[in-house]
Amino acid sequence: MPAVLESLLDMLLEHRVSCAPHVLTRLVGELGEHSTTIREVAERLTPAQRYGAASLPTPLPLVPTIVELFGGRVLADADRDLLLALSLCLDDRLDPLLELDGRAPDVIAGGAVGEDLRLRAGRITLVDPRLAIWVRQTSGAGVVAAMHERLGVVFGRRADPLNAAWHRARSSLRARPSEVRELIRIARDLSEEGQSTRGLLLASEAEKHATGSDRDEARLVAGASAIGAGLLWDAVNQLSALFPDGAETHRLQALAALLIAQSTLQGSVPDVAPGDFRPQSDDAADWHAWTRASALTAGLCAERGDRRGMRVWLDAVREGSARVGAERVLRDPAVALSWLIAGEADRDDVAGAGPLSGGMLRALRTAVEGDIDLGLRILAAGDSSMGAEADPFIAGFENSALVRAYRALVEVLLLSWRGDIGMARAHLVAAARELPIALPFAGLGVVLARRLDLAVLGELSPYARALTEALPPGVKIDLLVDRSIRSYLDGDFEDAAAAARLWLDMGAPQTTFAVPGLDEVFGATEPVHRSPQLVRPPDLDLAAALRLRLQGVSEGRWRAEHEEVHRIARTLRSPFERARVEAMIGVQAAIRDDRIAAKSHLRAAASLFEVAGATAWSRAVQQRIARVDEPDGDGAQALDPLGVCRRAWMPLLTARELGVAMRVVSGAANREIADALMISVRTVEVHLGRVFAKLDVRTRVELTVLAHRTNQHL
Repeated sequence: MPAVLESLLDMLLEHRVSCAPHVLTRLVGELGEHSTTIREVAERLTPAQRYGAASLPTPLPLVPTIVELFGGRVLADADRDLLLALSLCLDDRLDPLLELDGRAPDVIAGGAVGEDLRLRAGRITLVDPRLAIWVRQTSGAGVVAAMHERLGVVFGRRADPLNAAWHRARSSLRARPSEVRELIRIARDLSEEGQSTRGLLLASEAEKHATGSDRDEARLVAGASAIGAGLLWDAVNQLSALFPDGAETHRLQALAALLIAQSTLQGSVPDVAPGDFRPQSDDAADWHAWTRASALTAGLCAERGDRRGMRVWLDAVREGSARVGAERVLRDPAVALSWLIAGEADRDDVAGAGPLSGGMLRALRTAVEGDIDLGLRILAAGDSSMGAEADPFIAGFENSALVRAYRALVEVLLLSWRGDIGMARAHLVAAARELPIALPFAGLGVVLARRLDLAVLGELSPYARALTEALPPGVKIDLLVDRSIRSYLDGDFEDAAAAARLWLDMGAPQTTFAVPGLDEVFGATEPVHRSPQLVRPPDLDLAAALRLRLQGVSEGRWRAEHEEVHRIARTLRSPFERARVEAMIGVQAAIRDDRIAAKSHLRAAASLFEVAGATAWSRAVQQRIARVDEPDGDGAQALDPLGVCRRAWMPLLTARELGVAMRVVSGAANREIADALMISVRTVEVHLGRVFAKLDVRTRVELTVLAHRTNQHL
């Protein structure tokens, strides 16, 4: 299935009808692994449906391949009724359909329709799931309604309130208010059990039959179910109808989900103030709903780097918590989680309960403090517990797909921090097949998917490309670092440095949580690694500092610094981070023509990258090892040596010094340089003296040799 799904993702990308991986999983479940049918159906879906922001139509469209496959079928009335009933049921239990049909299982299996069915272990399924679409789409509305009525009677006799209420409601071509309360109750229960998509289905049906306050409540449950499933457009459509005229209780209960959906779609938290929604009554439930919405919105602001907005919403959390006595269960975890996401992990050591304000917060904080293994065990303990612990932040959503996506993404993040790059990618791909992984933390899952693909494969897989396509339109991620990494791994240092420089010029946008990046192309003067808002464990901080230290070391200090950096690097627990330090030591040694040390460190780096599962990095280092034994200059034939050196030396020299140095490397005399730059020979000599001092060389020959080695080994 994973290989098939990847191939299907690639096919849909090629035809420009990309689907989010978890949506494609659903399509495969309803259509089988039939690529042409899947493409035809995808072409008839809206972008919101393909990307997982809106629910799929029920039934799916009747496309040419399905018509061609089943259009000539002639079914007996009893067989057609059985197939229609099966296509309309919410589950695949056999007994209710046997009661409806009246035939014994062996009679059905031995009849004409038997070849279309699998009857096993009390379950009944279609051999080809596309048959359900053909039967549904070729049955008239009256026929479908009559079958729903018959199924309602069967499930009523079987004391199955969920299915009975669903089929009774669907059987009527007119509004049926008597079923509304039961449908809403069941929809809420399903949503809280983690069956958000089914909860949305039932609540949406209830909304069609309801009036007045019942209709508002149906919209509330439908919207909440939609956000739990990651269906942002459905959530907005249902919940926005409650504003401004819905009852205050319903509006306050809808506020958190609506702000989550709107923030994710538009890329920023809506420009509203907490006071716009402050409860007008003294009802404790209303104040609690307002406080919870404020806590979640503070977290949304933190995810998007909006500290001002975060502080405003946290002030509302403090006000509301004081009103309802929720300082410990809401205020303290909200403050701690928001500040952690915003980049300050050294706040009060508090945590709430449940998967988000409890387990996820504790796991992240523990990892940031340096114990990543314990952080992963905390997440695993939450998974193994019998039933999700109630979380005041997200009451009723503990089992939802969106919350599980947050939890899965934190696990992937921690695995990448630990240096298990291959395992992190495998876990992310597995999560993407089932969950809306593009939504949490303002698109962090997409950034991770891309960076992990580059580290393991050296290119973007269909999963990463499909996830990128599925990003909500308001969410922006940086692509320049990805280009820099790919070029660097391909051996094109000049393009890598150019992309990195452009990224810096654009303000160095990056996620709050550290992801595998590229600081190898930055000079020692660049402030990239010193961002106070970057959340990462001590191992990653130390590794970045060591790479920065290597980039600024002078020739005279090289031997002592190289030995000290290597000694410290051996304390790094992440094989990926240590490998990057070892690789940089090797490159710097090669530039200084210390070939024995260069090969030793590069080989260590290649082995460590393999341990980490970062196959593309290991492959790139192997290519560097091969270049170490090449005669000076051989590796520079395919590239412009002046371009490579210019990028490498740009952070170390002023613009004028760089211009002089490049002309010296190209063989120009001082007089020629002076004439070209329209300065005096004496000024050229002054600039050249500063270049010699900064690059720790003594002659023009040494400068030229350094340039060629820099080109060969970077």
